[in-house]
Amino acid sequence: MRAAKLGGVIGLLVLSSACSTPGEPADTAAATETEPDSMAMTEDAHSSRNSLDWAGTYSGILPCADCPGIETTVTLHADGRYERRMVYLERSVAPLTDAGSFSWNAAGSAVTLHEAGGEGGQQFKVGENTLIHLDQEGRPITGELARHYVLHKHLQDPAIEGKRWRLVELRGRPVEAGKGAFLVLDPERGLASGNASCNSFSGAYAIKSGNRISLDDMAVTMMACPDMAIEEQFLDVLRRADNYTVADGVLSLNRARMAPLARFEVAGD
Repeated sequence: MRAAKLGGVIGLLVLSSACSTPGEPADTAAATETEPDSMAMTEDAHSSRNSLDWAGTYSGILPCADCPGIETTVTLHADGRYERRMVYLERSVAPLTDAGSFSWNAAGSAVTLHEAGGEGGQQFKVGENTLIHLDQEGRPITGELARHYVLHKHLQDPAIEGKRWRLVELRGRPVEAGKGAFLVLDPERGLASGNASCNSFSGAYAIKSGNRISLDDMAVTMMACPDMAIEEQFLDVLRRADNYTVADGVLSLNRARMAPLARFEVAGD
């Protein structure tokens, strides 16, 4: 009889646990053991890995203990490979570059970059067009600097890419058509190129969410011309611009909420 009563009590406990209200676990330890990032996901469960367009290039400036920041670029390939480039700002050292493979955690929410000679390296939580740098334990970094541990994905915008944009206005002043200054953004190579009115230039560019853009590392030829004023201003604008707008066929490069630094029109055939 006592055994029958004991079995009945156990059965009631099992039913009580199964009927617990969602979001209110009956046991705190059990809730801790089933955190999403530590659970194996089923094939059709939604996760960053299978529901986001995560493959691509991400960049940003991560905090640095003894420098103004680490300009970091990470490319994740769909086949599990990565490339990374890190530049320690205001240090006279060459950029650090490496490549290798990365793996997902069991939840499909974060990746680990496997560095040469080691089992693991930097970890990032994968979000909508973002990589969020995690600490060595795979946890989000908190505190005042938390928002700086984010890399943003490079996007594409057919409204401005694949066109030859002729410079028509520079710092509020019109530019003569004969000066020949123009800008082209090639989405296939992620390459910005053009002519600054005398010398040709080229370099990487990045479009990010919110119409943000960076064109701040241009290589320039070294020809000398009688008038270099437009070129110097144009190249300075490319370094300073951080966002763009397109309206009525006119591309404007801007900085913050200031007046447009430069305006362009699509060049005719």
